[in-house]
Amino acid sequence: MLKKQLEKTVWEFEDVKIAVKIYREARRNVRASIRQSGVIIRMPIFLSTSEEGKQIAHFKEWARKQLAESDKLKQRLQKREYHDGMELQVGSRSYTIWIEESNLKSHKAKIEDGQIYLKLTTQDDEMHRLKAVRHLLSRTISRDFLPDIRRRVHEMNKLYIQKPIRSVNLKYNQTNWGSCSTRGNVNFSTRLLFAPDDVVDYVIVHELAHLVEANHSHRFWKVVSDIMPNYKEKEKWLKENNHLCDF
Repeated sequence: MLKKQLEKTVWEFEDVKIAVKIYREARRNVRASIRQSGVIIRMPIFLSTSEEGKQIAHFKEWARKQLAESDKLKQRLQKREYHDGMELQVGSRSYTIWIEESNLKSHKAKIEDGQIYLKLTTQDDEMHRLKAVRHLLSRTISRDFLPDIRRRVHEMNKLYIQKPIRSVNLKYNQTNWGSCSTRGNVNFSTRLLFAPDDVVDYVIVHELAHLVEANHSHRFWKVVSDIMPNYKEKEKWLKENNHLCDF
């Protein structure tokens, strides 16, 4: 069986940098897509070097045109680049980022009174470093927000749902805003921290409603609408501002 090969690179278009993953695998056609994480290209493993080059150049031009035609797509794909002394606004809270280079083997972070100190290893490539910084900030800032999120979840559960809650957690997740297990484990994406309080409340209501109805049936939406009649406005905000909610 042929082993799938993966190549990672970065494309630069004027002021936009996009992460690119190129998969070489057992397939007949060439496909490309633009996702939250960047551009994904899948191509047959037996393509010649010249044909690969033509395909990659074609999709690079395709991606450039997509970006030129959509400012929202550009904003969604352009990841923040952090520098020493910059301010980061997350919801109603503001943080100052301080960056120190080190020869440690891994990146580290700590938070003190609204100051976030990043100690970044020089032993890392640019793309992985940017990803590591996002996850570091997500994990560090989530610890700052978690007590308030837990308090709010328990408040709303006591008011409306009154079901057992086993745990409330914040995790860096790009595929959904929250989840709720039948055992009462409620999780929220740290990306939600960028949203207004009323939108955060909607996602809390949405996940707590799953303690009553596990699926998205009419009964589920009845639970949600009884608690928050204007919930569709909150869903609209999330859909329109999804690209702005990220580290």
